[in-house]
Amino acid sequence: MDLQELQSAQAVARAEYDKLRTILNVDALTRELGVIETRAADPAFWSNPQEARSTGKRRAELESKLADVQAAGAALTDFEAFIELSVESPGFLEENAGEAGRLLEGARRRIETLRHDVYFTDPMSVNNAILSIHPGTGGVEAQDWADMILRMYTRWAGHAGLGVEMLDYQTAEEAGIKDATLLVSGRYAYGLLRCERGVHRLVRISPFDANHRRHTSFASVYVLPEIDEDITIEIRPEDLRVDTFRASGAGGQHVNKTDSAIRITHLTTGLVVSCQTERSQHKNRENAMRILRAKLYDLKEQEKQKELEKLGGAKDDIGWGRQIRSYVLEPYQLVKDHRTGHETSSVNAVLDGDLDAFIESFLSAAAQQ
Repeated sequence: MDLQELQSAQAVARAEYDKLRTILNVDALTRELGVIETRAADPAFWSNPQEARSTGKRRAELESKLADVQAAGAALTDFEAFIELSVESPGFLEENAGEAGRLLEGARRRIETLRHDVYFTDPMSVNNAILSIHPGTGGVEAQDWADMILRMYTRWAGHAGLGVEMLDYQTAEEAGIKDATLLVSGRYAYGLLRCERGVHRLVRISPFDANHRRHTSFASVYVLPEIDEDITIEIRPEDLRVDTFRASGAGGQHVNKTDSAIRITHLTTGLVVSCQTERSQHKNRENAMRILRAKLYDLKEQEKQKELEKLGGAKDDIGWGRQIRSYVLEPYQLVKDHRTGHETSSVNAVLDGDLDAFIESFLSAAAQQ
């Protein structure tokens, strides 16, 4: 890049940084953090463990956001200083061309992190995500598609530096899966994955059809935030029916073959959750309760949303429609998000976990509503 291009990139980055800093209201965040630190210095504050946990979580969130603001500002300042030297000293840019690219990329990356802080205003966005995948109708074809989606999200999480723990995994008899539930852990796991909730459609030449005909398959993805212990979700023991059973499927990496699998039915709501990946019945029950807490929280939030809609106070959601994205392998190659219009012909890259552009387009559109 020549000097003029670098100056143009600097102007764009500075404008974006200033806009994001204004939206975040950095002064208000700084004041709020000061109030929390003053409260935390009082020994009486720690007498209420639940309040202390909740406040501690908010403190960590504020510190993280303010650190992102500082890091982005520092990276941008370093880039601007490099440009000033390039203006003052002929030949400096030519001798340090590689450094220019590194500093620009560093500033852009830090500003991108800051943009995520703006996108994720929902307090639950910072939480871990519980992601469940279910094949639609279509037998082995849909079950194989669900397994492909499981692989796609597992790879995406690896690229994003997020942890993945298999909570439930049920293999299908011929190919694919009947169900799978993952815990995706890390900062903003739920905030990033919430836009993946919905029905995913695949069009391809079926590998299971001897006549090589084109088939359309569906699988649903359900994403919930993992609920922290400081959020009260009332679950009465008398409302639960707990069944144990032998894990299904052929065993292997994700499925044990002991009688430790757990199925919990919440009698009041009819919600059913199961876990069978651990050899310990206690651990499977613990994981099942984590999923149940998340589902009950989601049910409560849905009821609130319906009440808001009755009062006319809710906006149209950007995309919790039935079919959110299509993946076409035949007769052409295309992945298209039907909510934002974002599309790409790099189908294999997407199925290998390259979802960032789709997630970014959704978050950007949602933030502008």
